[in-house]
Amino acid sequence: MNLDNIVIILARPEESRNVGAVCRGMANSGIHTLRIVGSRDSLDDEKVRVLAIHAAGIWENAQFFSSITEAAADCVCAAGTTRRRGRKRKGKLLMPEEFAELAGRITGSGNDGGKVAAVFGNERTGLTDEELLECTLGVTIPSSEEFASLNLSHAVQIICYHLFRGTQAGFAGYHPIPLARMEKTVGTIAASLGRMGFSGTQDITQLWSSVLSRAALSEGEARCIEEEFSKAAGLFGKFTKNECHPQK
Repeated sequence: MNLDNIVIILARPEESRNVGAVCRGMANSGIHTLRIVGSRDSLDDEKVRVLAIHAAGIWENAQFFSSITEAAADCVCAAGTTRRRGRKRKGKLLMPEEFAELAGRITGSGNDGGKVAAVFGNERTGLTDEELLECTLGVTIPSSEEFASLNLSHAVQIICYHLFRGTQAGFAGYHPIPLARMEKTVGTIAASLGRMGFSGTQDITQLWSSVLSRAALSEGEARCIEEEFSKAAGLFGKFTKNECHPQK
């Protein structure tokens, strides 16, 4: 995921403080390109800065356009956010994580990727049917029917967070081993249990394969499990040998 290729588009925002909070949420996720459908004069600079705090640079560099089409002209795709479904509202709506996966493929990791826009509507109405038609796909953020409408800045924060998470692959502290590698660990467990007299090796193998695949073991964890089961089998062997041949 190249966050430099992510564009946040706000269509007709009315509340200046919301725009400031949007800037802060974008900065929290390392996203810096803000485009607004509307005019700078319609927003209160001071109120924007109060909520943006140290992310005021995003506001200062924001670009203004007359339409979503114009704002997203250099983007490969424009994802309109909406909680409403309907024939004119893109049919299938992606979840935030699905959108982040798509954005990761498009934006790439270097300078060869394309731009992806996430488009957010007005605080009161969201994106109209006509505005959503200017987008190429739809994204929805699940929320309780008890109070389904999200604050504009909160919606931007959620989408930006999922996009930011797309940059964290491989930084979780380990790389889970593939199934082919896990077979060795399962084989060690089954062999060790067999040496200790346990029967039903096939059932044991299936059980451990199922459990360990869900655990997503790291290489270090796999080796530790192998060593512990091998050690347990070795100690069991020594114990039973001493039981059969007690020292005089």
